[in-house]
Amino acid sequence: MRLNFKNRIALYYTVATAIVTALAFITVFLSVKNTVFSNLDKELSYQAQKHSKEIIIENDSIHFMNKAEWAEREHREVQVNPVFIQLINNDGQLMDKSPNLKEQHLTFLGSVESNDHISTFLIDRAIRQAQIPMEKNGRKYGYILTAISMETSNMVIKNLQYTLLISFPIVLFGLYLISSYLAGRSITPLQAIINTTNTITKNNLNERVPLPPNKDEIFELSSAINELLQRIENAIQRERQFTSDASHELRTPLASLRGTLEVLIRKPRAQTEYEEKVQYGLSEIDRMSNSVEQLLLLARFDAQNKVEDNHLISLVSLVDEVLSRNDLTITKKNLKIAFETKTEADTRVPQYYTTLILENIIINAIKYSHDGGKISVEISEHEERILCRIHDQGIGIKKEDLSSLFNPFFRSDALEHKKITGVGLGLSIAKKAADAIGAQLSVESEINKGAVFTIVFLRKF
Repeated sequence: MRLNFKNRIALYYTVATAIVTALAFITVFLSVKNTVFSNLDKELSYQAQKHSKEIIIENDSIHFMNKAEWAEREHREVQVNPVFIQLINNDGQLMDKSPNLKEQHLTFLGSVESNDHISTFLIDRAIRQAQIPMEKNGRKYGYILTAISMETSNMVIKNLQYTLLISFPIVLFGLYLISSYLAGRSITPLQAIINTTNTITKNNLNERVPLPPNKDEIFELSSAINELLQRIENAIQRERQFTSDASHELRTPLASLRGTLEVLIRKPRAQTEYEEKVQYGLSEIDRMSNSVEQLLLLARFDAQNKVEDNHLISLVSLVDEVLSRNDLTITKKNLKIAFETKTEADTRVPQYYTTLILENIIINAIKYSHDGGKISVEISEHEERILCRIHDQGIGIKKEDLSSLFNPFFRSDALEHKKITGVGLGLSIAKKAADAIGAQLSVESEINKGAVFTIVFLRKF
């Protein structure tokens, strides 16, 4: 039988409570039963001690004194719960008994230990009986047997037993109904979560799960789902923006290349003009190829297909290599490079990802620097971290654009700097490469005062 979540909660709660209730009922029953028997046993012991003072022991004879007065007193008084007394010698022979026993006598059990209390019968009526030895001067002469009716006590115990047995299933059934109702109310927020998530589609991600008033586990679940929905919405928005920007960046050189070729075939042209247009077409192809390569690199990062970069190389040597590869552009813009190292130990970093980071940041510093400007590269160490600061004195970045700087295809004031080539993927690649090795990448900048990029590497890789 399959139960829904609400009924399972109610069932589990009912089973757990049934066990506790059963233990409580058994404890109550045994406690009452023991209390009843204990009171009866105390009464029997008291009566035995009381009547033992009225016993006369003469040689081998044991009998009650003033038995006639005792019999007359019993006739005059109404006894609600009479006590039966009987005297037995060591051989088990009846010596004397209380008048209320009349023709009956109590059963002597030689196997019962002294001072023990037993439950037995007298004329098919339940009684509680005690068997206590009689001693005088250190010698045992026999036993005094005391008994009292147990019918009332047994009736109380049986009534209690029936009451507990009947009330147990009734209590459990009522408890199950109440538990089911309370469980239904408790999982109401879950139903709200189900209803909300069922209405969410790829085109409708702005819906959020309502948060319950109590900050409990369901509140945390709702918050976690809302955060997940927000991350999914952000990812889809980035995907749409990425697709749109990628299409635009690829469409532009293709359109330019198509226009150039269409112009060439309209009429015969001079050799120099053909060469000029072909060179322009090749540059657009190179631009498009570079964009495709960067897009593939970003896609690999997003797909978590990371390169196993176990080869470590000196950070100083890596900076020198990147600067050397761009020496022609640096010389063309007449830039001054200030490279300073403030580390004593060898600073080794993952080669592949660090190359991507430095290549994109240094190329940006070169592109956005004014002719004759200065680029400073500083490597230092702080505790267990290695810091690499790249500072240019170029055009700078608006403060409001800093938060979007590492987004794909984002270029600050791109229309005002049309002569500076690029598609806005370099810094995005640098950021993802930094994340891949657990490095931190940050930027500070002001308009017309340049930008400072800081890369923080962990010393241990």
